Amino acid sequence: MYGAYIHYSLSTPVSGCTMAIECRVVPGRLKQIDVGSGQVFGVNSDNQIYTLYIEDWIQVAGSLKHVSVGPAGVWGVDPNNYIYKLVGGDWVIVPGLLKQVDAGGMISPAGVNMFDDIFCLNGGLGYPWKNIPGKLKYYSCGPYSCWGVNSADNIYIMKGVTSTACGGSLNWEQIPGGLSMIEVSTDGKVFGVNSNGDIFQRDGVSPSNPGGTEWRQIQHPQKVKHVSYDLGHMWLIGRDDSIMDCTALD
Repeated sequence: MYGAYIHYSLSTPVSGCTMAIECRVVPGRLKQIDVGSGQVFGVNSDNQIYTLYIEDWIQVAGSLKHVSVGPAGVWGVDPNNYIYKLVGGDWVIVPGLLKQVDAGGMISPAGVNMFDDIFCLNGGLGYPWKNIPGKLKYYSCGPYSCWGVNSADNIYIMKGVTSTACGGSLNWEQIPGGLSMIEVSTDGKVFGVNSNGDIFQRDGVSPSNPGGTEWRQIQHPQKVKHVSYDLGHMWLIGRDDSIMDCTALD
């Protein structure tokens, strides 16, 4: 059962307007969470895997340090950086090694390895990984662009990503700001967390302007380490592994 509601507001630095949001504490502890295509998956500090069914966490067999769910399916990497895809209820090992994987692309998963090399799987399962030039520690894709952050917390976007060209334009564009992790939702919204545990959303993101216009800080009383967004819900993982489910108020 979900926990108590907590109310606070979201502020836009430029216009000064506010948007109220409502958050509720979700029982349990996770170190990482990912939401997409109407599903919620996460892993805890023991690398146990969970998915949310209605209001209950259901443990999924296996051991992963990072899990991702989206249009490309459910993917994960284990503590040894082996890659898996959930197929028919079973984890199928996929050739290659990654430390972080993202299933947000329309067909192609993407991720980074232990050397911060960047890869995407053009065509999905059964196709070879495509190496994308550059170095990133975290990479996430949406319907028309992919975003990433490097070891210095610099932010980059790769435009021109399609279902047949997972590498996009192969030209990185740096976006002002600094984030330690970043996530692109199934509908293209971009959220991130900085090294101080602050949450940001990129405003103005659209198919005609994938890079958006500015960062908006989301005021939150607790420092967080992970954010993910899907179907109007922003999911947060606190530094103590607590779980929050936040929605905008009308």
